[in-house]
Amino acid sequence: MILISYDIKDDKLRTKFAKFIKKFGNRVQYSVFEIKHSETMLNKIKVAISNEFETKFTKDDSVFIFETSKTCKITRFGYAKDDNSDVVIVE
Repeated sequence: MILISYDIKDDKLRTKFAKFIKKFGNRVQYSVFEIKHSETMLNKIKVAISNEFETKFTKDDSVFIFETSKTCKITRFGYAKDDNSDVVIVE
């Protein structure tokens, strides 16, 4: 699984980026997506971000991709703690 977190100042670009990432996974917070992935999917996301979005980012924008491992522990609080969906990690 990967987590993608972003902070993009421009409303139009942020909306376009969110719609792009939503094709791959579920929104878990306003600017955070959880994606069950394969290496191929991860590479596709990285290439698209580099080619379609990175040139439009300003010095105020950021995107983080967190790649989790088998030993990753997830602790949820608030509404998220009721999300008991299975997490499958494929290597």
